[in-house]
Amino acid sequence: MDQPIKIAVMGATGCGKTSFINLASRSNLQVGAALESCTPDVQLANEFTLDGRRVVLIDTPGFDDTTKSDTDILKKIGSFLATSYESGSRLAGLLYVHRISDKRFGGIAGRNFKIFRDLCGEKSLKNVVLVTNMWGEVSLEVGEDREKELSSKFLKPALDKGAQMIRHHNNERSAHDIIRRIMNNHPVVLRIQQELVDEHKDITNTSAAETINAELEEAKRRHDAEVKKAQEEMARALREKEEQTRRRIEEETRKREEEMRRVREERERVELQRRQEMERVEQEARRLAEQARIERQRAEEEHRRQVALLNERLAAEAAAAEAARRAEQERIDHLQHQIHHHHHHHDNGGGCVIM
Repeated sequence: MDQPIKIAVMGATGCGKTSFINLASRSNLQVGAALESCTPDVQLANEFTLDGRRVVLIDTPGFDDTTKSDTDILKKIGSFLATSYESGSRLAGLLYVHRISDKRFGGIAGRNFKIFRDLCGEKSLKNVVLVTNMWGEVSLEVGEDREKELSSKFLKPALDKGAQMIRHHNNERSAHDIIRRIMNNHPVVLRIQQELVDEHKDITNTSAAETINAELEEAKRRHDAEVKKAQEEMARALREKEEQTRRRIEEETRKREEEMRRVREERERVELQRRQEMERVEQEARRLAEQARIERQRAEEEHRRQVALLNERLAAEAAAAEAARRAEQERIDHLQHQIHHHHHHHDNGGGCVIM
């Protein structure tokens, strides 16, 4: 039986990924409310049949998750994709869901799509469909203007590499039409799968992780610049004795320092996880070396024991052969003695005397 067609569904937290999957596959995956994520792990929807083909949709957590860091989310998605690739399973394609109701694509949305592109790799974009949804929340005119801006600006690099963009009208037929766009694709290997499996990279050294780290570095740079600016403003405010301005700047500085603390903790957590992974690998190498040494020692002891047993058996057999030889010699000696005694008796008294 053919393997089912597997399609991963990605996008920001709350963009409607899970709702799309439930609609298309008639599954009951939990849907989050507001901006809280209800997809903490990668989930497989119910298998369904479309145009005689078996289809499985894969739900993934968004990179702007409310409870987990981007690095943790990348680890979950990367681990699932690497395991699937190692087991011989490949994706027919990916859906990237974006709310047309969002007023702008910059900031978090742009960053999420950059991570998605790095995760896929340029060669895989031809198997990507960019799905815009929530058209019912805006007027058609506004939606079309945003769609035009997406296709000509933010999503243009992906579209130029073969990605498609299509609207989702929040019904099963529309969802199935979108899935048909990639059902017949040649299965694709994503960049992150090549990096983790073929190139044996750690998750923290992948292109997607480098994008996350670059974002953290950029956040740090912006923070440093903003802190410096805030400090200069504070000094000026103090000179001008503007108490109200000083309080406002102090609050902004506190918020920025809090953001920097979060960024620093994220960086430290990434570094700690990297060191722990290296320690685990080293411990496993030492364990295997010790195991090999013990097995080699056991083999040597068993060889010595077998040699000792063989020597004992050879000694016993030699002793037995010597005893048998002596017994045989004694028997021969005894027979020769009897023969000698018999001849002696015959010579002395065996003749006739004639008178």
